[in-house]
Amino acid sequence: AYDAGALSNRNLIINGAMQVAQRSTSSTGLGANSGYFVTDRYAISVASASAGRFTMSQSNDAPEGFGYSLKLDCTTADTSIASGERLMVRHKIEGQNLQQLKKGTSNAKSFTISFYVKGNASATYSLSLYDSDNGRSISKTFAVTSSWNRISLTFAGDTTGAFNNDANSSLVLDWFLNAGSDYTSGTLGTSWATNNNATRASGISSFFSSTDNNFFITGIQMEVGDTATPFEHRSYGDDLAKCQRYYYKIGGAGQGGGGFDYLAHGFADTTTRAIHIIHFPQNMRAAPTLVSSQSASNFYWRAPIGNPTSPSATSLPTLGGSSTIWGRVDCNGTGFSAGTGCFFEQNNSVNTFIAFNAEL
Repeated sequence: AYDAGALSNRNLIINGAMQVAQRSTSSTGLGANSGYFVTDRYAISVASASAGRFTMSQSNDAPEGFGYSLKLDCTTADTSIASGERLMVRHKIEGQNLQQLKKGTSNAKSFTISFYVKGNASATYSLSLYDSDNGRSISKTFAVTSSWNRISLTFAGDTTGAFNNDANSSLVLDWFLNAGSDYTSGTLGTSWATNNNATRASGISSFFSSTDNNFFITGIQMEVGDTATPFEHRSYGDDLAKCQRYYYKIGGAGQGGGGFDYLAHGFADTTTRAIHIIHFPQNMRAAPTLVSSQSASNFYWRAPIGNPTSPSATSLPTLGGSSTIWGRVDCNGTGFSAGTGCFFEQNNSVNTFIAFNAEL
């Protein structure tokens, strides 16, 4: 049975139903670099990148009861797998959110990870867990078919190595979709042990074997106990708030503006710089970095009444400072009226955005 605890808030995964995609709903030409591209909290991790490429999207092809899935679609095949290659979908969890597992004690609890998957044809992939605090790992393989199926994998409690009780990454979930011999040459490590990369993805198929290949996943749940309970659905607002702890985006096409969306308000402290203070809707995991559109011309300032010139940007916005609750965005330009307020906006471009990144 499921662990004797609350029926709500039992899922340790954020955005398991793939509802939130602040960055984009689709990204093409992926496979050369690691990073977050589409659905929040799910990164792509590559090493010794394959020549294979794929498109990643938030798809409305989903099992009954779900609105979205995360889809990877192979667009360039690569049947020659180098030893160091890997392609993984990755989800990281803070140590302070894992203390209930009692890892590193004699009472360490088992836990179950469940998810819905499908592909274009039968394939085998692995879910490998990595304890980044203690350098330990455990892995299990799972089968994918051309129909939606729920996978349930139970992992034994680990009596060695406690998770740090902090806001840093302690447990990493890696869905291996492609791997070279550096990750497949050993016997699959189905018990907790000191990490050995060679045992993390043994026996898996290659996602890059054909451009026919695709992979869908949704309904990811991690819970204490040895049984997968029904997926704990959260409202979009609940998932968005949890995701904004790691990434908070203002602007962009997905927010439905008409190209002159308001981004922030502030004031010009000189004739060549405006300062904007933004308070985050959720306390972020750590003091964030700033991400923005790639052209200074994307940004615009509405001049105060009586200002004889219209301010224009001379460089991209920069981060003047930040904490977990606020960020200061500095904008260099011309035509500001020192000591007056100003509005920071999109310059007739719905794609223009600023964002704050505190990902694990």
